[in-house]
Amino acid sequence: MLTITVKLVATGAETVAKETMNSHNGPVKEHGKRRVAYYYDSNIGNYYYGQGHVMKPHRIRMTHHLLLNYGVYRDLEVYRPFPATFEEMTRFHSEEYMSFLKCASPDNLKMYNKQMLKFNVGEDCPLFDGLYEFCQLSSGGSLAAAVKLNKRKADIAINWMGGLHHAKKSEASGFCYTNDIVLGILELLKYHKRVLYVDIDVHHGDGVEEAFYTTDRVMTVSFHKYGDFFPGTGDLKDIGAGKGRLYSLNVPLKDGITDDAYQSIFKPVMTKVMERFQPCAVVLQCGADSLNGDRLGPFNLTLRGHGECVKFFRAQNIPLMMVGGGGYTPRNVARCWTYETTLAVDREVPDVSELPYNDYFEYFGPNYRLHIDPSSATNENTPESLRRIQEAVIQNLEKLAFAPSVQMQPVPEDALKVLNDTSLGQDMADPDVRLHRKFTDGIMKIVNYPNRHTRASRCA
Repeated sequence: MLTITVKLVATGAETVAKETMNSHNGPVKEHGKRRVAYYYDSNIGNYYYGQGHVMKPHRIRMTHHLLLNYGVYRDLEVYRPFPATFEEMTRFHSEEYMSFLKCASPDNLKMYNKQMLKFNVGEDCPLFDGLYEFCQLSSGGSLAAAVKLNKRKADIAINWMGGLHHAKKSEASGFCYTNDIVLGILELLKYHKRVLYVDIDVHHGDGVEEAFYTTDRVMTVSFHKYGDFFPGTGDLKDIGAGKGRLYSLNVPLKDGITDDAYQSIFKPVMTKVMERFQPCAVVLQCGADSLNGDRLGPFNLTLRGHGECVKFFRAQNIPLMMVGGGGYTPRNVARCWTYETTLAVDREVPDVSELPYNDYFEYFGPNYRLHIDPSSATNENTPESLRRIQEAVIQNLEKLAFAPSVQMQPVPEDALKVLNDTSLGQDMADPDVRLHRKFTDGIMKIVNYPNRHTRASRCA
């Protein structure tokens, strides 16, 4: 018999849950199997940008319920992240901007008219109830994911609440208020010499690129629609500046790109990036607005084409953070991020049957299946145009003499004793032993219905 102890640290008290299981239920035979940490707070679905706004935070709750009913959570280490603090968010954002987000609300917005103009809060980025707390959850998830990777307690860390890549140091932009990705990368840089950021959202990842435009420790690569399209940046010629010259790569694409066409440029470019930059960790922004059928995006990707990008990085066997991003057809966002979570845990689900019944089942009509079909839209990206872009990007990569390095200090064993999350999984368990299904099923009730339990604090 094998006894596993899992600690759930609650405010003012420590709860120790013990599960006794037969040894034949547990051993992980394949040592290549990735440990995947998953960050979610059910409160994220309560936030509302306003009537008619295309950004719907409840898409993340839809994703979670689909994962729950597929049973994928049994292959995940599930955590509720601790909300990011003011101090943590001002590692990147200005104190003046964060103070505004913390104090302003729909009830007192007349007091902040000048600041709203200054910080670009208003139409695309409305001031809604609970905005600051929303930012805390999104940013807290990516910070916790980065700490988990730094501590080497996971191989892949997922935060679908994050991926808000347009936010600037002192400005909201493109439905984004705080840039959780930048915060996560800054955390990763404490323990990783080089971090690669890859963005497959239909919109250019301008906020992340801008933040790291002059450093050679972060390479940003964005595959996006370019032209008369928000945010209007991401030209092929934008390659970084100063020490960061050649460390910003942009792959500008046109409407209607298909799975095959997308991968015909994605894989060669990323293979060369991995060869020349040799990242120590990767952050992949999985914006689902590059899928066919998105309300804002003109691309023609299916889940399989989009998911090939996840497969590519999973195969690299280096620390990987996956975050959300755009996506304005909620049912397809949920499909996409559910599918890509299954890819992370190497448990691709069949698409021949109906989706499992869940609280949002009616949203997935009329076919109630996981995968979506491409449309008959014209692909405006010719093989010749893609070849020219690929050649230009790879030519720039060839100019990199070697992977940059920095002097790093040894990390003390207890340096990361305090994690930026609430453990809801097997953090204290033997990494080569699985928890019994009855125990993980019970744990999911805690993360899915947090109000029925004591809110936990940070745990060791």
